[in-house]
Amino acid sequence: MSPSMTRQQQLVVAVAVLASFVAFLDGSIVNVALPAISRELGGGLTTQQWTVDAYLITLGALILLAGSVSDAYGRILVLRIGLIGFAVASVAIALAPDPVLLIVARAVQGAAGAFLVPSSLALITSSIRGPLQAQAIGVWTALTTAATIAGPVVGGLFVDYLSWRWAFVVNVVPIVITLWLLPRLEVRDERRAGASIDWLGAFLCTLGLGGMVFALIEQPNLGWSSTAIWLPLVLGIALFAAFLWRQGTVRNPILPLGLFRVRNFWTGNLATAFIYGALSLNGFVVGVYLQQGAGLTATLAGLASMPTTLLLIVLSSRVGVLAGRIGPRLFMTVGPLVMAAGSLLLLTVGVDFDYWWQVLPSMLVFGLGLGITVAPLTAAILGAIEPERSGIASAVNNAVARVAGLIVIAMLAAIVGGSLDLEGFHRAAIATAALMAAGGVVSFLGIRNPVRDPGADSDARSAPR
Repeated sequence: MSPSMTRQQQLVVAVAVLASFVAFLDGSIVNVALPAISRELGGGLTTQQWTVDAYLITLGALILLAGSVSDAYGRILVLRIGLIGFAVASVAIALAPDPVLLIVARAVQGAAGAFLVPSSLALITSSIRGPLQAQAIGVWTALTTAATIAGPVVGGLFVDYLSWRWAFVVNVVPIVITLWLLPRLEVRDERRAGASIDWLGAFLCTLGLGGMVFALIEQPNLGWSSTAIWLPLVLGIALFAAFLWRQGTVRNPILPLGLFRVRNFWTGNLATAFIYGALSLNGFVVGVYLQQGAGLTATLAGLASMPTTLLLIVLSSRVGVLAGRIGPRLFMTVGPLVMAAGSLLLLTVGVDFDYWWQVLPSMLVFGLGLGITVAPLTAAILGAIEPERSGIASAVNNAVARVAGLIVIAMLAAIVGGSLDLEGFHRAAIATAALMAAGGVVSFLGIRNPVRDPGADSDARSAPR
């Protein structure tokens, strides 16, 4: 960390990184643990889907609310509550005797996780100003990205040599360290006077998403004619529609619909929905199939996707600089199309499995496309909104990404044809490629590069045209 930061600023960054680290670590651990969870607790593909989606439902639905709660009650208080909740839920997951209790604990964990990432970033932006703020966010991004690398490998080692349960208990270590550091912060926990929270909106959003996802996951088992399917689906749609209506009328919405009047913002979020839906599908399917279909150990399955993440880390900052000079549209168009090509390379996976020739080329091409896409996508969305609203803009984009992953995983049975065998794996690869291509097309048609002032510095930006 740069010596130009004070000790307190370094401590703020350390707390923010550790608080977010557990959420990123858990999100990347779970995919390699899914086959072992299913083997021990039963439930097959449905248990695996709900293990992922129970977390994403509460995370996606409550991450917007978390910003309002953080402003109203203070970021440090919210961080402390989120950390304690995440630790308790992680221990409950590790002790779960059956799929139902595991899924309930995962939902609680997602709710706690929703309060960690926005609050940790808000702690940085409210405590560190000027050039050091960009440096602090860069450190936060690099170290939390490292969690996505460590997660599959750490999870795989625990699954192979101890138990999948220990893969969740490991979250408690950084949480305890963070809780020990929090009282040592000298940052004043500011609270917005007169702030109000749309609790009803959060309730409608959570139940609406839950009803729709339940129907999508359980439909292959019960059929569309079952009351247990169509009733939650209809109620879920109605409640989510009520949530959207309320966000247009309530004084302090958790989802400000006015943001979607900005072209680059709504277009970027639509591209996000396609791209991050595809990323969730790819991560789930590759993590599970490499173990259940190809016979790799959990550790090797975790290591299999590391080339993709390493390329993301190496390329992101460089591509971000280029996108700042020439605009994000080209990168947001080409990147997803490159990832689509990488997904299609997985069609070479056959009965006689060979990682080096059948999977590694896909991981490399996919990582190249991901590195081209991520930084310009984030810059286009946040750059479209005035700086004082960048926090809520970031929260909305994060929620869109989570909900997109949630819906795609809920539809997994339909995508793979009911079974994640070799044919299902190929079907998922094609679906991933189609979603990525859609993201590239949306970006090409909708994103506009910033208008430049000829007299300004070459790196200056103005509002999107």
